[in-house]
Amino acid sequence: MSKKLTGQVAVVTGASKGIGAAIAKHLAGEGASVVVNYASSKAGADKVVSEITAAGGKAVAVQANVAVEADIRRLFADAKKAFGRLDILVNNAGIYEFSPLENVTAEHFHKQFDLNVLGLILSTQEAAKHFDAKGGKVINISSVVSVFAPPNAAVYSATKAAVDAVTKSLAKELGPKKIRVNSINPGMVETEGVHAAGFAESDFRKQLEAQTPLGRIGQTNDIAPAVTFLASDDSAWITGETWFIGGGLK
Repeated sequence: MSKKLTGQVAVVTGASKGIGAAIAKHLAGEGASVVVNYASSKAGADKVVSEITAAGGKAVAVQANVAVEADIRRLFADAKKAFGRLDILVNNAGIYEFSPLENVTAEHFHKQFDLNVLGLILSTQEAAKHFDAKGGKVINISSVVSVFAPPNAAVYSATKAAVDAVTKSLAKELGPKKIRVNSINPGMVETEGVHAAGFAESDFRKQLEAQTPLGRIGQTNDIAPAVTFLASDDSAWITGETWFIGGGLK
């Protein structure tokens, strides 16, 4: 049975753990060669690469902080060096910090906007230079917070609302070059980050689950197949969309 992404090359930012790691593995499972990008967790990225190669796939790990312009250029140069082309970019790298209004600082704002929005735009700008005449696929990982906007998340929610706007604008701008741009907006997903932040067993989680029609938070494998669909020709006439994958939470 032929795989949907055979012969294609994908860059997944922030892929050393969590949703990014699951996406990298899913894309590889469909035949893509995957560049597993990480900012600091080399061990995590190496583990993802070894899992992909053990399953017969192709992957390399490349360190780059996508909040830094020079790192972005190097990331795509290394991807080209490793696999010779680029077809898919998954803008997954991002951070979240919750803060009540009285504690919001310029640093809190810029830290999130520089990675979640500017890093995503500059990564897409660089990827667009590397896509060939056949075009390319860009999948942005946004969040239900772009609409759901919980308290104490004014800045984080604003970054994701910005990602949704960027997705729609770039879909229109890049469509003539056969570059499709879509975003996936997950609800709370059980990841290392969610555990580290103390959300996994929190009242906040219970509250979200109570508001979610399907009654649970997500798993990384709830998100990854949708990315694979948007990266494949199965979605050839879909662009500019924001897909909410959160069990019905909005």
